[in-house]
Amino acid sequence: MKTVAIVVFPDFLLLDMAGPVEVFSIANRYLHAEHHYRLLTIGTQASAIRASNGVSVQPDLCLTEAPKSYDLLLVPGGPGAYNDRIPALFTWLTEAAQQSGLYGSICTGAFILGHAGLLDGHRVTTHWHYTERLISGFPAAKVTTDEIYIKDRRLLTSGGVTAGIDLALAIVAQDHGRKVALDVAKVLLVVMTRQGGQAQFSPLVAAVATQETPVTRVQNYLLDHLEEEFTIERMAAMASMSARHFSRVFVREVKMTPMEFIQSARIDNARSLLETTTLPLKTVAHRSGFGSVRHMSHLFSERLGLTPTQYRQQFG
Repeated sequence: MKTVAIVVFPDFLLLDMAGPVEVFSIANRYLHAEHHYRLLTIGTQASAIRASNGVSVQPDLCLTEAPKSYDLLLVPGGPGAYNDRIPALFTWLTEAAQQSGLYGSICTGAFILGHAGLLDGHRVTTHWHYTERLISGFPAAKVTTDEIYIKDRRLLTSGGVTAGIDLALAIVAQDHGRKVALDVAKVLLVVMTRQGGQAQFSPLVAAVATQETPVTRVQNYLLDHLEEEFTIERMAAMASMSARHFSRVFVREVKMTPMEFIQSARIDNARSLLETTTLPLKTVAHRSGFGSVRHMSHLFSERLGLTPTQYRQQFG
């Protein structure tokens, strides 16, 4: 029997906890008793702890009485994970991670692991909306932005919310085989392995900065005229700069090259049209500046892991 412990704290995200718990609980239906998962919740206090949605959870144990060795130790995310500091939890996790077989986080629980010093030198991920914040907060971590979950040595991290279910299914598959994990996925009405990563859900282009600069003027023009053809030289002329200087300034301000910005903006525009209209793919490609459905399909598959048709079926 393996023990899975999940730490809860004020303002945690309930689904981050409940998703993995349901996976392991349902897996127990298909396993002999000696192979069951033993599920524990460990609270930062002995009394009931309120999740971010208002539901209260009574933990099985509190930090002061909980052992520090588990087969799997998980930390959920939520506003309490990235807005609050709980030094006692950080200290406890540092020791418990050393003694546990595997440890990790769901969603923004990565911030708690970061404050406990457990992300340094590891490949990690979190919810796409918070990756930049994780990068700036924990520069010694190797943050990736697209993967649903990552296992780096004994550390497990996952993307937002329902990614905890993906992570738990992967653990069940590793422990007891793909057949058991697939049976659990069927009960939960989820796919065993998702097509693509977090990029399907996140915008590829961040909002243009509000202050007006030569670069933001070019950005705004590009976003309004995606169907036009653009070269570095044309964009540089619009900003009254040399091509070389414009490229350098653009990368410094936007964190991507001008051509990467155009490509990403076109994909985002096409995604919006696929989500909100029934326009033919040829029209979507034209309005987004791709020139052809074939070119659009190639970039969608490369960047999102889905074709435009698959994207519309999933999100439209």
